[in-house]
Amino acid sequence: MKITALEGTVNFRDVGGLPLVGGGESAAGVLYRSDAISSLTPHGLETLAGSGISVIVDFRTPAEVQMAPDRLPVSRPFRTLELPLFEGAFTGVAQEEMQRANLSGDPEAAARTVQAALAQLPTLGQLYTGMLQGGSTVFAETARSVAAAEGGSAALLHCTAGKDRTGVAIALILEAAGVEPDAVVADYEQSESNLAGEWADRMLGMIAGMGVPLSDGIITLVTRSPAEAITAALTWVRENHGDAAGYLRSGGLTEAELDRLRGRLRE
Repeated sequence: MKITALEGTVNFRDVGGLPLVGGGESAAGVLYRSDAISSLTPHGLETLAGSGISVIVDFRTPAEVQMAPDRLPVSRPFRTLELPLFEGAFTGVAQEEMQRANLSGDPEAAARTVQAALAQLPTLGQLYTGMLQGGSTVFAETARSVAAAEGGSAALLHCTAGKDRTGVAIALILEAAGVEPDAVVADYEQSESNLAGEWADRMLGMIAGMGVPLSDGIITLVTRSPAEAITAALTWVRENHGDAAGYLRSGGLTEAELDRLRGRLRE
């Protein structure tokens, strides 16, 4: 069953229906993306249990996972892959430190940790480039898991916000599958509107509550997904590896696996 929403998330979507270079659309019900699935409601769990999703890739760090483990239905098994990407984990680190502050009763220490991280604040483009420089094997394994899903089943990729680590992974897979570049960027940009409102307000409120000034850089890093960020990442990929497929090959993805990936994602 193809699904369009997962109750308990705010940044969930199917990346099917995107235009392909040369005509056609990316296949629906094959690849999904989301923010953390640690707060699924009973209805969300029921939806996930009845979906075609069988593979779940989690890019969060071990500390993030420990703080907010995936909530999965018990009615059937899922293949879960924990592939942590430490670059791009700022949102998760901020949440982790705030949760630790609540548990430890020492919010000042947690605030100092977050403030120290903010002192070396990169742009999103720089963050993504660093992620790409050290993460080729993770991104290749992610693409492999999507390609290898069997029996018409689907894969779900997620991190904490679902816009940075997940955003880069999805962009690489979509571009390698032949999705129009403008559509790849537009899908990435959609995360900003999905996260706006209650989710963004809660995150920024927690950071401000720790005495951290909400600069434009912080707001962008935590809540926004501007086109120039993912464009900078994909430009780096093209300059250093030719294209997304070349980058995934550098991480160990084989030609046969690339062919399977394209076959799964192209209607």
